[in-house]
Amino acid sequence: MTRILGIESSCDETAAAVVVNGHDVQSNVVASQVELHRKFGGVVPEIASRAHIECIHNVVRMALEEAKCEPADIDAIAYTCRPGLVGSLLIGATAAKTLGWAWKKPLIAVNHVEAHAVSGSIGVDPAPWPAVALVVSGGHTSLYLVTDFDSVKLLGSTIDDAAGEAFDKVATMLGLGYPGGPVIDRVSASGDPKAHAFPRTLLDSESLDFSFSGLKTAVRYKIHGTGQTTGGLEQLSEKDIADIAASFQQAVVDVLVKKTMRAVAQTGATTVVLGGGVAANRSLRQSLEAECSDRKLAFYAPKMAYCVDNAAMIASLGFHMHAKGQTVAFDGDVCAR
Repeated sequence: MTRILGIESSCDETAAAVVVNGHDVQSNVVASQVELHRKFGGVVPEIASRAHIECIHNVVRMALEEAKCEPADIDAIAYTCRPGLVGSLLIGATAAKTLGWAWKKPLIAVNHVEAHAVSGSIGVDPAPWPAVALVVSGGHTSLYLVTDFDSVKLLGSTIDDAAGEAFDKVATMLGLGYPGGPVIDRVSASGDPKAHAFPRTLLDSESLDFSFSGLKTAVRYKIHGTGQTTGGLEQLSEKDIADIAASFQQAVVDVLVKKTMRAVAQTGATTVVLGGGVAANRSLRQSLEAECSDRKLAFYAPKMAYCVDNAAMIASLGFHMHAKGQTVAFDGDVCAR
């Protein structure tokens, strides 16, 4: 039995988890900073870093308490080393190194996005590889071919806004607040996804990259008028706003599903795995699952608790890396990219 303590601090969630053998999640504690950043309409890096400092000790303590284990029971410590906000990454990495030094435990440096890519495998036995993994979060929209836990090949990524960023910006345009993903998901439930024919940017016929800037602009012009960037919102009814939100969301989902199926065709994979914060979006989960069902593809999506930035996925991937001896020295660095 191998017990991994995971620490995640890449952006605006401070998280710690204890996971046994890569799949038995004994604790998963997440401290959200949403309320701190809400009035700014997005994450403020300096505020995020300070919030991590203030709560990381208690988050780790709670994770150990919920798992009913002591430092002596931990076999290794996994932490997020990239990508993310540098200040935030440094807090988690410093905490992991400090505990590793004090407890005499090896360290495992985990790629945050790759952890999202394999998060759908938590609790799945046997592991669902090989698979095409779609990772959709606030800062990342990417497709990967996963052939093993330590073999994650990038197939395509966004060339401008990530889907999560587009959700945040469109929610702001519609006066719905922050974060955009959950609120647009909720408001869209009463809207007509066919009310507005927003563009689906697919780039060329073989491309696995994403672009949402044109869609974002189309929504802005629908709200304010062609060529305008202000005015018009006050003239929209609740139904108008719901229809725009639903049509926007459907356009994003259509592109994500279409590109994922392209990746399946190009790789020959028979399994699709979804991950990332936007993996919690009901429309995306349902549409991708339905498409996979129609094509006789296996589909795995993480539990809602493993969609947001969390340490269970860091510890889970860390277990597999530890099993292959992929530990790092105490002077290991972090990287924003």
